[in-house]
Amino acid sequence: MDMTDLKTAIDDYSRSAETGILSLQGRLDTLETNLARPGASPDCVASDAAEHKAAFLQGFMMKGDTDALKALELKAISTTTGGNGGYAVPTIIDNEIEKQLKALSPLRGLVKVKTIDTSDYKRLVSAGGATSGWVGETDGRAATATPSLKEVAIVPGELYANAAATQRALDDMKFDAEAWLSEEVAEEFAAQEGAAIVSGDGTNKPKGFLTYTTSAAADGSRTFGQIQHVVTGVDGAFPATDPADILIDLVHALGARYRQGASFVMNSKTLAVVRKFKDADGNFIWRAGLAEGQPDRLLGYPVVEAEDMPDVATDALAIAFGNFSRAYTLVERTGTRVLRDPYTNKPYVHFYATRRVGGALVNDEALKLLKFAAA
Repeated sequence: MDMTDLKTAIDDYSRSAETGILSLQGRLDTLETNLARPGASPDCVASDAAEHKAAFLQGFMMKGDTDALKALELKAISTTTGGNGGYAVPTIIDNEIEKQLKALSPLRGLVKVKTIDTSDYKRLVSAGGATSGWVGETDGRAATATPSLKEVAIVPGELYANAAATQRALDDMKFDAEAWLSEEVAEEFAAQEGAAIVSGDGTNKPKGFLTYTTSAAADGSRTFGQIQHVVTGVDGAFPATDPADILIDLVHALGARYRQGASFVMNSKTLAVVRKFKDADGNFIWRAGLAEGQPDRLLGYPVVEAEDMPDVATDALAIAFGNFSRAYTLVERTGTRVLRDPYTNKPYVHFYATRRVGGALVNDEALKLLKFAAA
């Protein structure tokens, strides 16, 4: 083989190798793009989640380095910068915050929680009016009344927590940033959220169920959005004789279709009074949970302690009973976002965490309140 043939062979080999390398690179690029999309394999999702978590904790939280998070944005995963700055908390950490919220905020475990992708949540609720009946296969169908529909709109407000740590603590190799962030943020979120579900005014926060107008009128005869209350017959107290009977009245004021899944809600001070009530045979009407993690029961229904409920007092709505998952809806616009601020309060580094949350009553028939009033 002369030099010309050798050079030709080498050129052909080089072109072939270059084509193969470019083809392989193209396949790798395509594979990476496909795996980053929704519906990717579990292994890929787990890898992306781990990469996101490491970039968030080790880069962003510890050092304020956002390069890795910005690189992840280019891969089209869920790390995006909010309109007010900050970065989305990795799903694995956000899920832990969610679990702690349920543990710290007992009402979150009772109400219906929905995640939305729009700026608000709207739901049409039937306020009655439609008729129904039975007919044979070939019988005529009489015209039915047009149902009365009401719209419930929930606009999320911004819930925030401003946790702080020193840079020295962040630099400490033993500092568990993930656990610290989850605990600090979840505790603050739970306190604010629990109070809002009970008594929030609905302005940039959930509208609490105790802020709605109440009425002694039964279901079907109240204005939509009013909650039925049962009065104790005594100003600011339980009846002196057979006080447990009023709780039975409260239970049966709730429609039978809502009692499955219903719960009592009151604060610990009120519960301390109720736990002493006995039936006609001298048995306590309150029963402790039979196993760890099981709720205590009152008249056979779970009891949830919510310290944001009012104490027994004149005209106080101190006890609620109902199917909260059907009565009240809590909506979340996005997951938790965090903005890092090392400048405002040196030597502390503040982590301004936000979460968009709203809530409202959607079914007034599924909830009843005990009013401590004479009439």
